[in-house]
Amino acid sequence: MPRPIAWVSTTSADGIHNIAPFSFFNAFSADPMILGFAPMASDDRPQKDTLANVKALGEFVINIATESTLVAMDATGRLYPPEVDEFVVAGLTPAPSTAVKPPRIAESPINFECKLHALVPLGEGEGSATLVLGHAVHLRIADEIVRDGKIDAALLRPVARMGGPFYARPEILPFRRSDRQ
Repeated sequence: MPRPIAWVSTTSADGIHNIAPFSFFNAFSADPMILGFAPMASDDRPQKDTLANVKALGEFVINIATESTLVAMDATGRLYPPEVDEFVVAGLTPAPSTAVKPPRIAESPINFECKLHALVPLGEGEGSATLVLGHAVHLRIADEIVRDGKIDAALLRPVARMGGPFYARPEILPFRRSDRQ
């Protein structure tokens, strides 16, 4: 810990928008850019709405949660029926995506629009998961978090999941690695 958070927006086959945070998340390849997150199964919900929507449409958006969106992100992590639009629940703005049907979260400064690459089942029953791998086909980065052509983490102010109801923000440590030989 801390674990980065994929704040995933999807759309159901019926057109209902869904947002959910996942702390089992990371990047797996740079070229092609492959990102992955893993919704876990539980006894009361063997398949989360996000996974059902990804299976139905094959598209999703990974949005990056920040300190300023923490309360809204937490609200989208609760259990809602499939017909509930979490954009409405959390007071977030659905912004049109460029390359996929699900909207991006306008309040998020980084959005990865993804097409499904693969689904990898991991175990069975409660506590199992499905690793969702997506090929990022479009990336949006807000100008205000970019300095000298790079994302400035101090301006981004991302949040990460600790355990239980706790979140963390990275402390930016000045460090230069030595030249590789």
